[in-house]
Amino acid sequence: MIQLYELAGRDEELRFSPYCWRARMALAHKGLDARLVPWHFGEDRLPAGTSHVPVLVDNGNVIADSTAIADYLESRYLNGPALFGGEGGEVHTRFIVAWVDTVLQPCLLPAIVLDVLAQVKPEAAEYFRLSREARLGMSLEKAAEDRTDRLKRATGVLAPVRKVLTAQEFVGGEEPSYADYAVFGAFQWVRCVGGPEMLESDDPVYAWRERMLDLFDGLAREAKTPND
Repeated sequence: MIQLYELAGRDEELRFSPYCWRARMALAHKGLDARLVPWHFGEDRLPAGTSHVPVLVDNGNVIADSTAIADYLESRYLNGPALFGGEGGEVHTRFIVAWVDTVLQPCLLPAIVLDVLAQVKPEAAEYFRLSREARLGMSLEKAAEDRTDRLKRATGVLAPVRKVLTAQEFVGGEEPSYADYAVFGAFQWVRCVGGPEMLESDDPVYAWRERMLDLFDGLAREAKTPND
């Protein structure tokens, strides 16, 4: 059985890491089942040689990092649907992943950082606070003061995604690809920590997010949230 180590909240059924959601969706895309192993910030029980999640363990192979996991699944499980949308898709996907990592998620973090803190296991709260305050250059409370403006900014940076989705169903084209999972991971991050709604119902990105939530028999829609 494939194992996937995922970041868990104080409720171990609550899994909120955007990177882990990328890996979870990639596994579902390939039609693969995995045993989901909860992990919390600061715990020293990941497979040897790894220090952060997601981590995939498959038949003795240990792969850390969500994109590396996608690459592994694509090369190892050739019978499943292509994760990158066919020839040339890897290059397109890497750009999307880089944009999410350097633009979208940094815009979202200050707006939801207190929501995340509320879901972190109490023993890990100090680590989360210190590490995120170092990243943000300010206290978590200060970062969250401009929450409304930060959410507006995050909505604004979605302009290229919005433009693409006015012409096609998915970021990857007619069918979802890993590019979609990279973007979707950020939205599932917000959703799974009980963050605020940031999209209007007439936004093409909203309709796309609904389609993503319904994929794989509602895999992401059925995920635990603080409101459950």
